[in-house]
This record gives sequence, C-alpha cells and structure tokens, in this order.
Amino acid sequence: MRFAFLALVFLLQGNPAFAKKPNIVVFLVDDMGWGDLACYGNKIIKSPNLDKFATEGVKFTQCYSACGVCSPSRSAILTGRTPYRNGVWRWIPGGHTTHLRESEITLPELLKENGYATCHVGKWHLNGHFNSDKQPQPNDHGYDHWMATQNNAAPNHKNPKNFVLNGKEMGLLEGFSAPLVATEGIRWLKEDRDKEKPFLLSVWTHEPHLPIESAEKYMKPYAHIDDEGIRQHHGNITQLDDAFGIVMKGLDDLGLRDNTIVFFTSDNGPEGRKQTGRTQGSTGGLRGRKRDSHEGGIRVAGLVRWPGQITPGTVSKTPVIGSDIFTTVLGIVGIDTPKDRTIDGTDIRPAFKGEAVKRKVPLFWRTHIAPERSRAAMRIGDWKIVADETLTEFQLYEIEKDWQETTNLAKEKPQKLAEMKKKFMEVWKGIEAEGPREWWEGQPTKTSSKKPEKSAKLGEGKDKSGDWPIVLGGTVTKSDFGYRLTSKGEAVALRKLDKPLSGTDRAVFKIDYQTAVDAVTKNAFFCFGDKPDNNSLIKVGTAIGKGTHEIFQGGWINVGRGTAKKAKFDTKQEFTAHIIIDLAKRVVILKVEKTRLELRLPEAIEKVNYTGLYSKATSSDFSAIEVTK
Repeated sequence: MRFAFLALVFLLQGNPAFAKKPNIVVFLVDDMGWGDLACYGNKIIKSPNLDKFATEGVKFTQCYSACGVCSPSRSAILTGRTPYRNGVWRWIPGGHTTHLRESEITLPELLKENGYATCHVGKWHLNGHFNSDKQPQPNDHGYDHWMATQNNAAPNHKNPKNFVLNGKEMGLLEGFSAPLVATEGIRWLKEDRDKEKPFLLSVWTHEPHLPIESAEKYMKPYAHIDDEGIRQHHGNITQLDDAFGIVMKGLDDLGLRDNTIVFFTSDNGPEGRKQTGRTQGSTGGLRGRKRDSHEGGIRVAGLVRWPGQITPGTVSKTPVIGSDIFTTVLGIVGIDTPKDRTIDGTDIRPAFKGEAVKRKVPLFWRTHIAPERSRAAMRIGDWKIVADETLTEFQLYEIEKDWQETTNLAKEKPQKLAEMKKKFMEVWKGIEAEGPREWWEGQPTKTSSKKPEKSAKLGEGKDKSGDWPIVLGGTVTKSDFGYRLTSKGEAVALRKLDKPLSGTDRAVFKIDYQTAVDAVTKNAFFCFGDKPDNNSLIKVGTAIGKGTHEIFQGGWINVGRGTAKKAKFDTKQEFTAHIIIDLAKRVVILKVEKTRLELRLPEAIEKVNYTGLYSKATSSDFSAIEVTK
C-alpha cells in the first residue's frame, strides 16, 4: 500500500507568470502495481487521464515507495523520513499503538506555517485510534480540512459508510470511493479554502486496495474478459483514473493548472500471490509483490507535472522515493528542512530533467511482513542489497542491468557485497537509534513494553541426572529423550558456559523438546542469562498448552509481555528450536517450526553466563543443548 500521486504546480523564479507560491497536489493510490497503467506498458487496462498526464511532465521508470506496505510509505511522504525512523514501522491495524507521532514534523504543518491552506481527502492509515483523542488525527498533523477513513473503505468502495469529515462521522455515502474523495477535494478548492492562500491538497484513494468494488461503467471496457475478478480489478484502475481526471479538470476549471505541480504515485506494489479473485495487479515483470523488498513490492508509478519547469514527455530513469516529496516541495517553496533530525528524502528537482540527484542517506527499505529472505533492502547507484529477516543473509543485484533481480551476485562479487553490507548496517543502526524501538522490538503486544514483574525466588531443586549443577524449583532426571524437568511450580536447570558470551559475540543453540504429560498445562523452554536467577533469565520456547511460541524475561507471570505467536501444532509432537543470541545486535531470535520470533535483550544483560531448561507446573522432556555456531 505505498507510493502516491503528488500534484504540485510551482512558481518559476524570476518569471512574472509565476508571481505566487505554487499550489501542491499529492495524489496517492493504494496497491497499484508498476505495470498497471497503459503508460507503463499495460496492454489491457484503460487509464486515459493518467496516460495523458504522463505526456505532460516527467515519467519516472525507477520510482519507489518507501516501504512494501501502506502505512509506512505514507508516513515517509509526510515526513521525509524512512518509516522505522519516524516510527510508523508497520501497517497499522485498528486499535494499534503505532501512529504518526506529533513529534514528527510533517509537510502540511510546515506549509501551513508558511501561509498554505491544507486539505486531506481519502485514506489516512497513520493511526490505530482513528477519530479519537488517544492519538493524533489529520488536523493534528497540519490539515485544515479532512475527509478520511482509518484504513479501507467499508464495506467496500461502493457506498462507503466509514468516512469522517473533520471529526464527524458521515454515515452512508452514495457512490464509489475514489470519485467521492476527488469530488470532495475539488469542492473544498471551490468553496471552502481561503483563496488568498496557496494550497496543499492530498488525495489518497483506496483503489485498487481490497475490498475492490468497481462501478459498471468502469468495467465496460473489460466486458470481453470472462474472469469477473479481472474485470473488477481493471475497472478499479479505470475508476481511480477517472478520479484523477476529476482533480485535473477541477484545477483547469479554476485556472490553477499553471501554478500547480502534480506528483502521482502508489504506496506499494500490487496485492496477491495468486492470479485469481480481484488481486490482479501487474508488477510489469518485476520480482515480488506487495510487502516484498524486491522490486515488485516497492517500485511504483511516479509522474510529475510542473508547467514551465518540466519538459512535457520527459522520461527519467533516476531512482526516486516517496520521502523525496517532502524535501522537494520544501525546496521549491523555500522552506528549510528540519535540522534536529535525519531527513532521508532529497530534493529531486535535478531528476525532473533526467539528471542524477545527490543523497546523504541511501534508498533504504525494511518491511516487517515481507517474505523472510527479502525483509529489507538498500540501493546505492545501480547496486541493491537485499537482506533476510535476521539481517545476516544478503543478496546482491545490479538493478540497472538486472531489473527483474534474476541473478544474485553475492558470491561472484564478494568485495561489493562486503561494501554494501557495511553501509547497510551503518544505515540501519542510525535508523534504529532514532526511531521508537519499543514499538517494534519483539513484535510487541499491548503489554510487551512493560518491565517484567518479579516472581518469588525458586527453592532448591534436585538433579538426579548428574548433568545439571544448578536446579531450582523442580527435579531433573534422565529420560529416553535426554532429560526430564518436572515441577509443581516453576523450575530451571542450568549450566555455566565454559566461556561466557560477551561483547559482540553471537551464538546459535539447538534443542529439541516435547511435553512428557497428558495434561492441560504443557510447556518447555530453553533459558539463558547472566546469573542463575529466575527473574533475570530469558525464556525461549513453546507454551504448548496455549498454542504459542514465546520469548519473555522472568517468571511465568510475564508470559505475553515479551513476544509471542499463535501456531497450529500437535501438542504431543516433538519441537526443534534454534535460538540465536546476538549481543552485537542486542537480540535473541527463536526459530521453531515455521515461526520466527525476535526480542530485544534487556540492557542489564551484558553477558550470558548460563544456559539451561525451564518449565512451569508440568513435566517436559528436553534433548541436550547443542551449540551449532
């Protein structure tokens, strides 16, 4: 869901025809693929307004959203900052804690301070508590007038009933989402705005995001197609194209064309992995789709019209990204970028002429729900590095030559890979240090940011196996599986490492476990820490009876305060867990079955002196702990 359409028309310096500050229009669409428009090579979809628009300014062939999903890429457009840095690290479900913080400095805020009238119409998706005083709303980020939804139009694009107008619910609206929001934007221009001021108009459509619903008139060009899903999707592109036409005609009717600059883009690549249903967007041959850090998830359409400044029909292959909109608009208007924070976007006016742009920060992406092997990426010049979810395995591509990312050059060019890896980790470290890490560390639950509660100290236990020097709260015996840990309460069995983990050490442990009883309470965990105390030990494993894999610190009272994922499994099965303790990155990672969990290590843990077994009110079997790396 993430790069948009930005409409900006600006004043030519020294040209009396541009005697006023330029108006700005940002037109952003949702889930539209790089190959979904005729002007980007689609042979079927009808997009006459956008195709014409592409001839009136510059078409970017390497335009990117700032993320492979929606909320993050939107946050970058408004702040000029890569998503993890500005805090909007994920797509935002209703009720979620993540939101665009008031401490962020947004484009509408800066423009408003400099005499602009501001309006937002369409999708918002930058808070979990929408139209609530719990989190900032569009007006708190600089918009004078707003008509918006939290996320998708509901129940779909037809006759939506979840729009809010300046804090008041609008109820049922008749019509289709994109034309409705475009019409409201033009109505505001005609009737409500202060006409003595230049303006910023953000038009963010829901189309073509699910749940798709297209008007019959927009599906008529596809009547020959048997698949109803394809007709609906293609009609949805034509529907948003018509909405774009409404905005362009409105500018013309009001005599605003020559002093308005327009950018058009999408928030991310197309939804869907299967060519069925209504998720029929095209990547134009790029690898991957929405969520992915490969090109198909992040490369999007990018069109800009700036009468008198951009030669009509210009085609630019200069890489640009959503966060550039912020910096470019400020440069055009003559507003300094904030100096108290990192701004990732750059002024791309040279690219309007097809020239290269200079960047202080490389193009960077990280998507929390991307496929495991393409969770993050960075591009410098023609080179792109793609990282896995652990940021330990990397792919290398020369994008200009291999735009479909078919040939991984990591082994062939180890020196270039090492150079890119070093820069990648440098950029990520800077981003991580600035953003609200407590929001994403360990994929936090509602309570995960709280400090762990203390449990009562465990009493002495018994070791009947002869292999565990420290046992608290229970009994360890040998079993056919390896060892059995039994307790009516909590129990740990620990060994001191021959050589403690410290500094930048990284180690990988492997352990098998299973329940040894047929009871409601079933669990088994690997544990580790700097001292043999239940409250300080980190527990990594499976709450078998709950159906979750978990990582948490301290006693059982803290289950759910770390990170956890539901999983489907047979409660009697044997589990194989791999635990990565990385002191350099300050994380612990659990890989078990198809689940991966990650938790930030508490600052108090500077060394790992002990590893062992943990269970609560049950009897569990464990294998010996192996150090695999």
